[in-house]
Amino acid sequence: MSLHKILKIIVGVLSVIGIIFALMIITGNESMIDNMLYVTYLVLAIIIALVIVFVVKGLFEGDIKKTLLSVGAFVVILFISYAMSSGTDLDLTPFLDKGMDVTESTSKYVGAGLFAFYGLAIIAIGSMVYANIKKLIN
Repeated sequence: MSLHKILKIIVGVLSVIGIIFALMIITGNESMIDNMLYVTYLVLAIIIALVIVFVVKGLFEGDIKKTLLSVGAFVVILFISYAMSSGTDLDLTPFLDKGMDVTESTSKYVGAGLFAFYGLAIIAIGSMVYANIKKLIN
C-alpha cells in the first residue's frame, strides 16, 4: 500500500471523527470540546511529523547546496531584522496597566518579526517582478 493511500485513509478517518465531534458540540454537548481539542492536537502532530519527514526527504533528493544557501539567507535576514528592532519604540505602560506581561524583549521580538516579514515580502515581490520581466524579454 502506498504512502498516498495511507494518508488518504488517515485523513478520511480524522475527518469523520472531526465531523462527529463538531456535530456533538453544535447540538449542545459541550463536554465534547476537550475531545475535539485532542483530535486537533493529534492532527497537528501528524502534520508536523509529515512535514519534517518530507522536508528531510526533499533535502537528500534535491540540491543540498541550494537548500543550505536558502536557509542561511533566511537566518541572515532574521538576524538583521533582530538587530534593526530596538524594542524601546513602544510605550509599555498601557499594556502593563491592563495586566499584560509585555516587556522590551517582547517588543523587540515583535519588531524583528515585522522587519523580517517586510524584508521577505519585498524579496518575494521583487523576484516575481524580475521573473515576469525576464519572461517578457525572452
